[in-house]
Amino acid sequence: MKIIPSLSRHHYLAKVGIFLIVATLIAGIVGCEGEGEIWRGDYYCLNISSTYGGNVTEPGKGIFTCYSSDVVDLVAVPDEHYHFVEWTGDVSTIADVYDASTTVTINDSYSITANFELDPGWHSLTISGTPGNSVTAPGEGTFIYSTNTTVALVAEDGEHYHFVNWIGDAGTIANVNSTNTTIIMNDNYSITASFELDPGWYSLTMSSTVGGSVITPGEGVSTHAANTTVALLAQPDDGYEFVKWTGDVATITDVYDTATEITMYDSYSITVSFAAGFMVVAGATHTVGIRSDGKVLAVGSNSYGQCNVGSWTDITQVAAGDLHTVGLKSDGTVVAVGDNQGEQCNVGDWTDIIQVACGSTHTVGLKSDGTVVAVGYCYDGQCNVDSWTDITQIAADYVDTMGLEPDGTVVAVGYNGHGQCNVDSWTDITQVDTGGPHTVGIKNDSTVVAVGWNRFGQCDVGCWTDIIQVAAGGDHTVGLESDGTVVAVGRDWEGQCVVGGWTDIIQVSAGGSHTVGLKPDGTVVAVGRNNHGQCNVSGWDLIV
Repeated sequence: MKIIPSLSRHHYLAKVGIFLIVATLIAGIVGCEGEGEIWRGDYYCLNISSTYGGNVTEPGKGIFTCYSSDVVDLVAVPDEHYHFVEWTGDVSTIADVYDASTTVTINDSYSITANFELDPGWHSLTISGTPGNSVTAPGEGTFIYSTNTTVALVAEDGEHYHFVNWIGDAGTIANVNSTNTTIIMNDNYSITASFELDPGWYSLTMSSTVGGSVITPGEGVSTHAANTTVALLAQPDDGYEFVKWTGDVATITDVYDTATEITMYDSYSITVSFAAGFMVVAGATHTVGIRSDGKVLAVGSNSYGQCNVGSWTDITQVAAGDLHTVGLKSDGTVVAVGDNQGEQCNVGDWTDIIQVACGSTHTVGLKSDGTVVAVGYCYDGQCNVDSWTDITQIAADYVDTMGLEPDGTVVAVGYNGHGQCNVDSWTDITQVDTGGPHTVGIKNDSTVVAVGWNRFGQCDVGCWTDIIQVAAGGDHTVGLESDGTVVAVGRDWEGQCVVGGWTDIIQVSAGGSHTVGLKPDGTVVAVGRNNHGQCNVSGWDLIV
């Protein structure tokens, strides 16, 4: 995750300047054909969607990876009673935006939509319902009818719910207060069958972030009698840890317990938060892993004693900085070894910690109440986290610190010279990580966003889908897909992005120039720079 050990921003910038000069000279000598010099590739993302009323058969709908100058066929096919209108969005290189069968030339990342409209004389009826409903005629969804057609509407009460009325475009409904009525189709209409809970009953809506699920009472909406005590049980996936219950939690017995209870005095919406377990982490030039018995392994550079973790016990999580290592114990206390010039290892008095993160010369801890503590150098404000509250996950690197809030927004402090802290507009984020000059986040639809330095394409993650964990390295970004495979973008001069053959991975971590992955059997794989032995993990077994 780290870039260069640094004592000050000016020291860092000086080193970056030297690095860029050297890199430019090397590029001038070897050109662009050196194997693995830059992983970026000249590829772009093509995002294809459509309005209701048709489909895109070529290349299909979704996100596709295309190479520069590719000419991609676009074919749109309307549904019955619909016709194609035009392509909209990034259409400057589409041959003919009004032709359902055309081409687009790829010179950048594009988002394109195929637009359809109903044929003259036809109208759409879109029907939905609030919780507790069952619309049996014509059903829920969108239906097509010719002008002046009379359509039967039938709604049935769900258990502990009663019908209230039809709402929306209800002007031609015969009786909006009847469960059995009709609507006359003179236009496009959208209507909703509205239901309410019977007196003395409340709804409990359960959901979860990436990394686990609600086992009891299950995810979705359930109904419960007033004053009922409902058992809650959350279960993390492999490689993830439970964080806490969030939302309407006032009557939850213990928001930090995976098995707890909630008392139903009203209707509540609850989300359970999970975070990556970080059983194996990559620092700048060393790698650290936790065995299931709480002991810790470390390989790589040990110039400041950052690998002197052999005596640690009862560790549940680790974090690796440039030149220091931090361990979280099961009792919520924290230990640290390595470089302490900025007092980044002064964590002996911390308590009630549920997650730790390391920057270049600072250490951050997330407390069970959602507040955050930090020690170490703060010359760019990277430790200014005292005002943070209700945080569910933290990330740190170089001189930056990130915090994830329950609503999916992200807060950031520290150096922002490359725009790596420009996360104010992010929403629906489920996990965040920072590599120093760049920051990446997973959205709740499993796509990925990134900001910051993109010299080597480390922010080119717009094509990624189905991602459940991200890791930001010095100049590269790694993504773990739900099927256990791994993707990577960015600088690959030491092979740190050569993860295409990895399978059955449950957690990834990105170091300065190396990448590590954890398998369910406790073995670890690693690729990238190994000048200090940081990739010598082939004999590790983290399950004992």
